[in-house]
Amino acid sequence: MTHGQNLPYPDEVGPDGIEVRLSLEIFKTLQSNFSRSEFLVSAIPGVLQSMGSQVGGLVCQRRGKWDRECWVGEKTPFPDDLVSEALDNGLPTCNEEWFAAPLDAGHLSDDDLPDPSVSASALVFRLASRDGSVDSSRASSRVRSAANLLAGALDRIDSHDRHVRRIEQLSMVLKAAAQWQQIGEDETLLECIANTATRLLRCERASIFLWDRRRSKLIGRPALGVEGRSLEVDDDAGVVGEVLRTGEAKIWSFSSRDDERRVNRSVDESLDFKTRSLVAVPMVSRPVGEQREETIGVFEAINHVDGEFDSLDMSVLSDLALHAAVAIESLRTRQSLRESRDRLVSDAASASPLLGSHRSIEMIRNSAKKVAATDLNVLVLGSNGTGKEVLARQVHYESKRRHGPFIAVNCAALVESLLESELFGHEQGAFTDAQQTRIGKFELAKGGTLFLDEVGDLSAGGQAKLLRVLEDKVVVRVGGATAIPVDVRVIAATNQPLEQRIAEKRFREDLFFRLNVVSLTLPPLSQRGSDVIELAEHFLAQFCYQIGRPVPTLDDTARQALLSHAWPGNIRELRNTIERVSYLCVEQTIEADDLMLNGPTGARAPRGSDSAFLASLPHTLGEATRDFQVAHIERAIDMSGGNMTAAAERLGLHRSNLYRKMRQLGMPTSASEAADENDLG
Repeated sequence: MTHGQNLPYPDEVGPDGIEVRLSLEIFKTLQSNFSRSEFLVSAIPGVLQSMGSQVGGLVCQRRGKWDRECWVGEKTPFPDDLVSEALDNGLPTCNEEWFAAPLDAGHLSDDDLPDPSVSASALVFRLASRDGSVDSSRASSRVRSAANLLAGALDRIDSHDRHVRRIEQLSMVLKAAAQWQQIGEDETLLECIANTATRLLRCERASIFLWDRRRSKLIGRPALGVEGRSLEVDDDAGVVGEVLRTGEAKIWSFSSRDDERRVNRSVDESLDFKTRSLVAVPMVSRPVGEQREETIGVFEAINHVDGEFDSLDMSVLSDLALHAAVAIESLRTRQSLRESRDRLVSDAASASPLLGSHRSIEMIRNSAKKVAATDLNVLVLGSNGTGKEVLARQVHYESKRRHGPFIAVNCAALVESLLESELFGHEQGAFTDAQQTRIGKFELAKGGTLFLDEVGDLSAGGQAKLLRVLEDKVVVRVGGATAIPVDVRVIAATNQPLEQRIAEKRFREDLFFRLNVVSLTLPPLSQRGSDVIELAEHFLAQFCYQIGRPVPTLDDTARQALLSHAWPGNIRELRNTIERVSYLCVEQTIEADDLMLNGPTGARAPRGSDSAFLASLPHTLGEATRDFQVAHIERAIDMSGGNMTAAAERLGLHRSNLYRKMRQLGMPTSASEAADENDLG
């Protein structure tokens, strides 16, 4: 505007009332909580009226061109050069027909601009055609005041709209982040994150580029929406490379004539895709146990549906990147912990396997596998040392509770006074030595298995308390009043004849039925045939590994000694024997003398236990020898699974000689066997 020029201006617009009236009108409009467009439609006519004009409005410079945002009156062309001059000078400017005043954008930060394509705004109106004049400086001051009031009102509306939009977006980001934490697969998580970004940012595609430091590559996952393809780019290429290198978010737009070289067009060509706009932000994470943060990749969104991304889109993508990095690291941690847990469970399960090839063990293994799939209580029976706890562990590790704890309790070692505290826990101060609260075994086994060994030795009071817990599925700590639910599977074991103890009123019948939902009975080692050799070789390899020495072999005399021994201590005795041999025998071949087995032989005599068998032997040597030969042959046949050829080889005889010996001893043989004997001569 040329200073000193006289401008036509309406006489009724006095210098004292215009700002007050305009301020009141704008304030009343703001109270209506209008949107930006609604506010302009309501306010611009009043602003023009206060200026004495009927044609004009708010114009914006969008991508280098001036355009009407809100206009009143006939849409006659307005002077672009006059508006540009006013914008360059930062002052109201006029010619003989038009007046232009830049809106003061000083109130607005870049983040608060309503439209990133709008670089400037101005109030433009046509002067009234009247005689008379006003001082140009006074007119300019009034127009500047009106423009400032309008800019301030728009600033408030834009800030309010932005805050509302920001709150809505943050709410959606937090909701999405909560859902991400429930996902357990890599590809599913990354695809869900990318879909969330495309929805919130209203863009065509989104991709997470994870940084492979070793190979200096960025791996796009999902690969820009391309099914079944993996996208790899150099970690210094394109805008994503800039973001990774600088650690700063970047926006690029083709319509804004940004540097075309910043975009990796080779990716577009390979995917038959055209990138028109993009925003990319770094993904920063803090690994578990680390104090420092590290960049793990770049989050990129491509092609906004409205043309360009703005600073608000950048903020939203940064929020998504923050939560995405946390979700990715959380998933990695969970996967690592899950792998470690599974490995530990597998190691624990393989540490004490239920070994053996005997038919009785195969049947027990099959039964254990079936019952493991249920939550039924199990009662394991068998003599001392037969492997009752090993069987209980196998049931546990084959069940859905395998990731839970396995807690073993020796009931025979629990005195009556400590039984309830040990099993159910106690509160602090419940009795003299209760200096702090203690969790009982039932609570410790939550989600897993509680193994009650030697349950037949429980006192009468202990049996009653155990029965109550099994029926109610809750425990109450000693000194407490709160019933605590327990999710525990109970496996009990005993070497006591419980039916006999029930008859003697020494074991509760109702507790027996609670425990004996499924019963598994382990045979003594003396009835498991060649399993003794398999177990011996297993223990031998185990102890030699611990010692760090080569595994020796068992010669025929040692094998025969192992097969002939009674094993009154069952597998526990065998294990102790092999442990002793592993440390004391320095040779690579173990002989019978190395085993130092001094107990009775003939362990597999079918006449019952060894003591009963020996007690039943006749006094004369001939009769005793005959009975021993019968028992020895029967044992060989049993160990060979009824295969007479194999039994004969084990005894060092030909099959025909074995049949002949059996007839001499009065042992039964079938007609076919007799025919075989005659044929073989």
